Amino acid sequence: MKKLRAQVIKYAKKLNTTNLSALRSGNVSVRVKEKGVNGFYITPSGAKYSSLKTKDIVFVSLKGRFEKKKDKPSSEWRFHQDIYVNKKDAKAIVHAHSTCATAVSTHNKSIPAFHYMVGVAGGNDIKCSKYATFGTRSLSRNILSALKNRSACLMSNHGQIAFGKNLDYAFELAQEVENICHQYINAIRIGIPKILTKKEMKIVLSKMKNYKKD
Repeated sequence: MKKLRAQVIKYAKKLNTTNLSALRSGNVSVRVKEKGVNGFYITPSGAKYSSLKTKDIVFVSLKGRFEKKKDKPSSEWRFHQDIYVNKKDAKAIVHAHSTCATAVSTHNKSIPAFHYMVGVAGGNDIKCSKYATFGTRSLSRNILSALKNRSACLMSNHGQIAFGKNLDYAFELAQEVENICHQYINAIRIGIPKILTKKEMKIVLSKMKNYKKD
């Protein structure tokens, strides 16, 4: 279990070093079973990631219970909980306030298939969830709606979230989403980009099933 806590710290620090999120913003979690209880390890609330220790990582059960101690879980723990409960293939989650994804999210619009790589999130577009106050169940519901048949989405006026079979996959997907948002911002500066058809994206999505190897 200490190894998984260390992994959470590793990727939390990578949020800073890769500029996906600055200082305390964003959060990271991984699904785990501790003492027979299903739940997840998550970064603590309000802590600088550069100074995290394994003892700082908080265990939250899938029923939303955690120890009342000095370190509280991230204020966003509820949407991590709800994703793990509703997405059985979600083993790790990365939430970031990355610059380009956050900028695009302020327009509350999905990213269309201007580039075939939007398919990395699992569909013909990358959806943007409706706005709700951070840390609320309303935000969780909105995120789950945007994640229908998807493994990543934008969060209106907030940032982005991605999940995968482990922290490496989830983090890389978050990086892909940020890059796509960067490309999209540049594309619309020129004008209205060509959007790939559903037929074209169907072929892409089929090919992407075997896109990434371990």
